[in-house]
Amino acid sequence: MISTPVDWLPIVFVGLMGLSFLVYAILDGYDLGVGVLLPLDNPQQRDMMIYSIGPFWDANETWLVMAIGLLLIAFPNAYSLIFQALYLPTALMLAGLILRGVSFDFRTKALSADKNKWEYAFKFGSLLATLSQGYMLGRYITSFEDTWLSLGFSVLSAICVTAGYCFIGAAWLVMKTEGELQQRAAKWAKYTNILMALGIVAVCLTNLLIDQQIMNKWLGGIQAIMLVPITLLLGFTFVTVHRYLDKVPMENDLGCWLPFTAAVMIFILCFCGLGYSFYPYIVPFKTTIFEAASARESLWFIFVGAAVVLPMIIGYTIFSYKVFWGKTTKLNY
Repeated sequence: MISTPVDWLPIVFVGLMGLSFLVYAILDGYDLGVGVLLPLDNPQQRDMMIYSIGPFWDANETWLVMAIGLLLIAFPNAYSLIFQALYLPTALMLAGLILRGVSFDFRTKALSADKNKWEYAFKFGSLLATLSQGYMLGRYITSFEDTWLSLGFSVLSAICVTAGYCFIGAAWLVMKTEGELQQRAAKWAKYTNILMALGIVAVCLTNLLIDQQIMNKWLGGIQAIMLVPITLLLGFTFVTVHRYLDKVPMENDLGCWLPFTAAVMIFILCFCGLGYSFYPYIVPFKTTIFEAASARESLWFIFVGAAVVLPMIIGYTIFSYKVFWGKTTKLNY
């Protein structure tokens, strides 16, 4: 392919889109995880868990809108191919997100007898959204193939992504809550930490076996050396977090931020690994980012808009977390 003077634009936009998906997975991931973890046996703990995400959960979804918008405008051909193949799980994900929004607002206005029903609806909507997103990721990784092996992997991906969201959600609760709920969140984080680790191993092995190109990228030369520090870092992180969670609560709540920070690092490493595996494809093994990109003149116009909008989104995200930082109480909700 002959490069053009502005051929870096597709790379910039796929980077912005990837950043948006990553930030969404982290920020909306923890509040989806908190929703899935809502206990059925303790209304007071459900209240506190919802209070912990109350100031943030709606704004977190802005990053999903940003990512999908960039995909539609900058890579319209890829948008068409991806969502044609993922029409049903996308519809289910949107249904789950809508149910979350409706139930979150209605639970605060409903009679006491109906409040529990809306909280259970919030839990179900969160679970539906996480399973749908995990299934969509599995279908994407396997290039939307319709074999039983591909569909089975997508189901495994749905379970493991849900476990990952539950882990970062439980880690958020360890950081934001105290007392019995914090201890309970630590137990949830331990269980989901193990399940997420098994899921990452399964996804990595499947990723290597999907296509010879990916195998060669990771194991075909000196780049295989990269696997050693990455594997050691992931292993150290999982073990350290697991040992810390055994000791929660620590004196003066020392290190309560550690599980959440570790979850963020794991998300980043996994996301970068997937990006490295599939680059330069935006639709795996079918369409590259250069083939799917809009006209370069259009990308320049969109680039100016993104340069204005993205710093604003980052700014108010940082501001909102700064304002509501600290342990969760009813007063700061």
